[in-house]
Amino acid sequence: MSINTQRLVILGAAESGVGAALLGKQQGWDVFVSDGGIIKDNFKEVLTLNGIEFEEGIHTSDKILNAVCLVKSPGISEKVAIMKQVRAAGIEVCSEIEFGFRYKGDSKIIAITGSNGKSTTTKLTYTILKDADYDVAMVGNIGYSFARQIAEQPCKWYVMEVSSFQLDDIHQFRPDVAVLLNITPDHLDRYDYVFANYVESKFKITKYQNADDYFIVNNDDNVIKEFITTHSIHATTIYFTMNENNAGNEGGYINNDRLHIDYEGDNLDMSIHDLSIKGKHNQYNSMAAGISARIAGVRKEKIRETFAGFKGLEHRLEYVATIRGVEYINDSKATNVNSVWFALESMKKPVVLILGGQDKGNDYTEILELVKEKVKAIVCMGVDNSPIHAAFDGVVSTIVDTKSTDEAVNAAYSLADHGDVVLLAPACASFDLFKNYEDRGAQFKEAVKNL
Repeated sequence: MSINTQRLVILGAAESGVGAALLGKQQGWDVFVSDGGIIKDNFKEVLTLNGIEFEEGIHTSDKILNAVCLVKSPGISEKVAIMKQVRAAGIEVCSEIEFGFRYKGDSKIIAITGSNGKSTTTKLTYTILKDADYDVAMVGNIGYSFARQIAEQPCKWYVMEVSSFQLDDIHQFRPDVAVLLNITPDHLDRYDYVFANYVESKFKITKYQNADDYFIVNNDDNVIKEFITTHSIHATTIYFTMNENNAGNEGGYINNDRLHIDYEGDNLDMSIHDLSIKGKHNQYNSMAAGISARIAGVRKEKIRETFAGFKGLEHRLEYVATIRGVEYINDSKATNVNSVWFALESMKKPVVLILGGQDKGNDYTEILELVKEKVKAIVCMGVDNSPIHAAFDGVVSTIVDTKSTDEAVNAAYSLADHGDVVLLAPACASFDLFKNYEDRGAQFKEAVKNL
């Protein structure tokens, strides 16, 4: 089989795959896109308009295995047949963020990862820079793909949400500022149910950094602290913490209900009650975003302004409505147990909790005490609710099973009393009953409005 020295093959034709295809075409590669499923019309139109060859519903080995470089979409598992063939052929495999990095020029990158809080922290950091009139784009798992942004509208700054899947196939990707918010068990089905594999994947965000770069980490996360003590970190490391004893050290900390960010001898100080997004988890997110923005050169007055006026994300602890004295909250983006912990921790009223979906090997013991303390009833919403029953039967007196959003919302409505909150925080992926977490959240909001 002849090898074309400029052959770029992309597996997966969603946002990241199409972005890599556009950038590859622009950079003179012979691009071929292969998707084992059906390509959405909007992406198909982009490929056609740009003269990029593609196939759908099949992976044709002869068209794939002559690649010099293969960009794999994050959702594709190494266990699929075509990936086994690609690895056996010794073809270089890189993620879309790696491919984009090679063409970023002298632009700067703030990359944010963690099991929870990535999207909020990314949007908050981007908003701070945007409000300060920076030439900045929000890319990665939120917004356009990195590669597509470079191809269509390059910027001086990129604020990027990065998943472990995207980090798995990097070879030189090096953000100027890397943020690691937290690490809790998630996606273990992709990591052979070995938590250490997932941890190592998250830490790849700093793997290629050097002393000129910054690594911003949560000093209250024991998994992060343990990894750092046993591995070499080459970047300049800055911590954020809830520990008031951090006063005087560079980084972020909370003291007497005041948020502090110390950087280069300058202190940003504001009341946590003036933050527009509430909850302890958002104090962590705000510290991480604020430190990133200070490193990028944003003045503390501008950061304080954005902190006070920032609007949170849709599907992340999003207020939907109050009906007959019951508050309805959409946290559909809570796709793992730790996210549910943060959601419950911020609740001040008795909770009717809607849980369930495609279980990823969840360990519910992490939220057991909070469930005992705050949850009066659980509404299960999934094809297989047995893991939830196994965890909470006998702990919560009322657990009901439902098979749709309407059923779940109606069940929650009948179980909730005046002064309660109905919280959708599934702890699971959405792929059993929904297209994605956005679809699940949208259906929840529609069902609430129909009550």
